[in-house]
Amino acid sequence: MKRGKRYQEAAKNIDRTVQYDVAEAIALAKKSAVAKFDETIEVHIRTGCDGRHAEQQIRGAVVLPHGTGKTVRVLVFAKGTKLDEAQAAGADFVGGEELIPKIQNEGWLDFDVVVATPDMMGVVGRLGRVLGPKGLMPNPKAGTVTMDVTKAVNDIKAGKIEYRLDKANIIHVPIGKASFTEEQLADNFQSLIAAINKAKPSSLKGQYLKSCVVAPTMGPGVKINVTKLA
Repeated sequence: MKRGKRYQEAAKNIDRTVQYDVAEAIALAKKSAVAKFDETIEVHIRTGCDGRHAEQQIRGAVVLPHGTGKTVRVLVFAKGTKLDEAQAAGADFVGGEELIPKIQNEGWLDFDVVVATPDMMGVVGRLGRVLGPKGLMPNPKAGTVTMDVTKAVNDIKAGKIEYRLDKANIIHVPIGKASFTEEQLADNFQSLIAAINKAKPSSLKGQYLKSCVVAPTMGPGVKINVTKLA
């Protein structure tokens, strides 16, 4: 794969054979974010889990202390007083059954996170084929199926992110923007790692965190020493 000049220049600062400490890795990733937009700093963690076994599926959510730097649009499926509650909490879109055809037939997807009260999951379930592949399906483990819509919306707006294993048993998550300070990115990283360590499946044998890389959207990855993350 041919890389651009900027990428190649940034890559010169990073030794691919070295596993860096967190602070140094974040500093290097931030330095290599040289695109003309405010790049997202992402973390990619390869785990020793086998997601084919239900008890080794990792999925959860964590509120990053400094947020993600992204404005998140929240859709809440609710009814009755919960509709008003969601609106008061700052949800961008609120509704019920009437939103199904808009999403299903018109392809409306102008939202980043979907929250639903448990009594609406029968309705939301009909959108499984649309929302599922996009990772938008509400889930109790991620705190997006709840009666406390105020807390759910507040947390998401404050910088709550979801983490889950992909098919290769890797977790990919943003921890902020290149414009964040190194301290803010480090705080967010530590909160994420603490949550992932807490989510370690009890049935897992062998090494849990196999590798960890931090990288800007358009730049090279920097390896982090995982032995210090446990």
